[in-house]
Amino acid sequence: MRHVVLPLLGTEAGGHELGRGAGGDRTVELDRRAEVEVLTELNDLAGRGERFSVLSEEAGLIDMGAPFPRILVDPVDGSRNAKRGIPLVGLMLALMEGPTLAEARIGFVLNTVSGERWHSLRGGGSFREDRRFEAVRHSPEGRIGVLSLETSTRSILAARPLIELSGRLRMLGSTAIALVHTATGGIDVHCTPTPHRVFDMTAGVLMIEEVGGLTTDAEGRPLSDLPADLETYTTALCSAHPDLHRLALEALAR
Repeated sequence: MRHVVLPLLGTEAGGHELGRGAGGDRTVELDRRAEVEVLTELNDLAGRGERFSVLSEEAGLIDMGAPFPRILVDPVDGSRNAKRGIPLVGLMLALMEGPTLAEARIGFVLNTVSGERWHSLRGGGSFREDRRFEAVRHSPEGRIGVLSLETSTRSILAARPLIELSGRLRMLGSTAIALVHTATGGIDVHCTPTPHRVFDMTAGVLMIEEVGGLTTDAEGRPLSDLPADLETYTTALCSAHPDLHRLALEALAR
């Protein structure tokens, strides 16, 4: 994957628009090339007799012999970063046994630029480069040291109560990578204050849950019952530390 994506980062060729993908976003050549790389591997797997389906942000739902298990594929999470040559781009994969986030069994995120890999197994923990990790506590109780937001400039005021409560703000531009760093504890709280596609959150939500964290919408409703598809949107509030999640939820409710 890296050998496909890295040469195209920030280039005119990589940013050439091809239309809109199944998720509704504009598809560029870089997205297409990355998706082809993943689908080639999955087609080989189907050719060896495995039966499953694939849901990709670009191509949509692909039947490879069975509705489930289903593999979710976001080949370039952080497309805007990629088009502009900002080196923070991820690959997100998730293995689903059913349609909802609660039925995600495996989550995988690759930092396409650095090569760093994370994965999680439901009931089996979260791993960074194949070493199991627990969330590290960097901030004292009652304080959000680092807040991550996924939002546009037009919507950022929806998170103002959290911003005022936080020491530092990060906006990474890649939901998958922001959520894995929330799972490790590097980010204390991640918030998406206006509706965002649930699909993008699937692997990261599992990683946070596997370290004992909480993943809800901005009103405190669990994300686990939501469909992991291209049509469902939600706000999000996530933290590996339940007390910080509670603090953030109280701030948003004011």
